[in-house]
Amino acid sequence: MKRWTRSQITVWEGKWFVPTGLATFAGVILLIVAAVVISSVSGSGEAELLTKAHEHSSDVTFSSVLEAIGFTLLATPLYFLFRAAAARSDRMRYQLVGLVIAAPLFFAASSVLNAAATNEASDQFAAGEAKSTLTAKEAKSDCKSDRNDEGNGDFNKKYNGDKPPFEAQGKTPLENCTATKVADDEAENALSDASMRGLATGFGLGGRLGLAVALFYSCLYGMRTGLLSRFWGSLGMALGVAALLLLVQFTLIFFIYFGLLLIGKVPGGRPPAWAAGEAIPWPSAGEKAAADMDPRGKGGDGEVIDVEAVEEEPAENGNGSDSDPTGGSRRKRKQRD
Repeated sequence: MKRWTRSQITVWEGKWFVPTGLATFAGVILLIVAAVVISSVSGSGEAELLTKAHEHSSDVTFSSVLEAIGFTLLATPLYFLFRAAAARSDRMRYQLVGLVIAAPLFFAASSVLNAAATNEASDQFAAGEAKSTLTAKEAKSDCKSDRNDEGNGDFNKKYNGDKPPFEAQGKTPLENCTATKVADDEAENALSDASMRGLATGFGLGGRLGLAVALFYSCLYGMRTGLLSRFWGSLGMALGVAALLLLVQFTLIFFIYFGLLLIGKVPGGRPPAWAAGEAIPWPSAGEKAAADMDPRGKGGDGEVIDVEAVEEEPAENGNGSDSDPTGGSRRKRKQRD
C-alpha cells in the first residue's frame, strides 16, 4: 500500500469527516426504522408469523429495502476507520479492506433475499400448499407432554385464549395445541423450501463473519494508533464478536458513537491522533502510573536531584579551617540541576 504523508492524511480525513458521519447516522436511523416497520410481523410460532407476513407483505418488503440501504451506508464508517488506522500503522493488513466493505453489503443482500423467501413461504402457507412432516398423532402426543409439564391451568390458558388465525373455534385446548403444532411444522417447511432461503442464509452468515472480523480488526488498530480510546476500541471489538452471535443490532451502539466522533460532537473532541495524522498510542496503565509519580507530571518545580554528580564543598570548622576538625576529608554536597 502506498504510504501517505501526514498532510495528505489530515486533508483527506478533514474532507470526509462530516459526510461519513452523516452517512453513519443515516444508516443507523434506517435500520431502526426498518425494525419498527417489521414489528407488525410477529407471532408466537412460525404459522402465526407467516400468517402476519402474508397480511403485511408490503411491510416485509419495505423493511428489507430500508435495512439493505442502512447496512450499505454503514460500510462508509467501517472503511473510514480502517483506512485511517492503516494510514498510521505499517502493521495493518490492507488486503482486508475488501472484507470491510463486503460485510455490510452481504447483510444488505441477505435482507432482501430473506424478505423474498418470507413472502414466498407466506403465500404458499396461506394457499394451503405447505405440507407437514408431523402427523396429527405425533402432535397430539407432544401436546399431552406439554400439558403435563406446564400444568392444566397454564396449558388451557395458552390454547383456549386468543387463538392464532388458523385455529377453528370451539375446539378443546388439546385440539388447538395439536392444530398449532401441525401448522407450525407446515410453516417451517414452507420457509425452508423457499427458493431464496438458502441464499439468504448464506449471505447472512457471510455478513456476520465479515462484520465480526472487520469491526474487531478496525477497532483493534484504531485503539493501537490512538484513533479510538481504550474503552471504545475494546467495546467495538466486543460488539464485533456479538455480531457473530446474531446480536448485530448491538453494533449500532458503536456506530452512533463513531458518527458523533466524526462530526466532532464527542466530549473532549477527537483523540489527538486524528489531528496529528500519525499514530499517538494511548499510554498503558504502567506508563500512566509512572507519569503520575513523576514530579514534573504533577506540575512540580521540576527540580531533580542528581545523585551521581557531586561537587566538593569545603566544610569550615570553628577556626575557619577548610579541613574537618577530626582530620577527615571534605564534605560532599549533592548537586542540584
